[in-house]
Amino acid sequence: MNKSAMNPPIDSTPRDATPRLAFEPELLLAALDVRLLLLDVDGVLTPGDLLYGAQGEELKRFSTLDGHGLKLLMSAGIEPVVISGRDSPALRARSAELGLQHSVLGSGAKLPAAQSLLDQLELGWEQVAIIGDDWPDLALIARAGFSAAPPQSHAEVLARVSHITRAPAGLGAVREVCDLLLMARGAYAALLQDALDGKPHTPPPDSTKAGRPHDAISGTLAEPGAVLPSSR
Repeated sequence: MNKSAMNPPIDSTPRDATPRLAFEPELLLAALDVRLLLLDVDGVLTPGDLLYGAQGEELKRFSTLDGHGLKLLMSAGIEPVVISGRDSPALRARSAELGLQHSVLGSGAKLPAAQSLLDQLELGWEQVAIIGDDWPDLALIARAGFSAAPPQSHAEVLARVSHITRAPAGLGAVREVCDLLLMARGAYAALLQDALDGKPHTPPPDSTKAGRPHDAISGTLAEPGAVLPSSR
């Protein structure tokens, strides 16, 4: 068998890259300046149910849709940050797997923790998006330039966010917000074209970005304002 038969040429005919997904213009305008996405975990990145194994270990279910959306977001220069009052090995493993540069775990007071991170990164609240589902997220929602919540969130949250996702928590809600932010950033169409052309998305920025190396996850954060860098 000749080599051409073993490796047939790839069809490079251009594919229609017109996005089939659309968001209201006012939503895209509200998200125009976003450079950081704060993510609650239980009820946002997961469906919200707490699962425990026979030895008391905490189990979590994550969506691959959400995970790929977060990687695309990083490739477009928007930094996702997990901010959760809970901590678990499962969450740490998922954060490291996705290559998240920062995580805030085990801190009950989310506002001081988020403010500390913004000060560290020299960002203002108008550059922040938040997706949350319950009262611990309200202080962030009240300050962020753009906010979202899954449809099963608490009523006080739903009444205050910029956008209520169509997709439920743990099943694409985060991906929906990622897509919206990519469109607002002007990166969605190019990433879609790359996917149609069979090209991998651009890897996230190097972990030594801005000259700050990021160490592996260790310990448990409980102090308000503590920022945990995660491994790649």
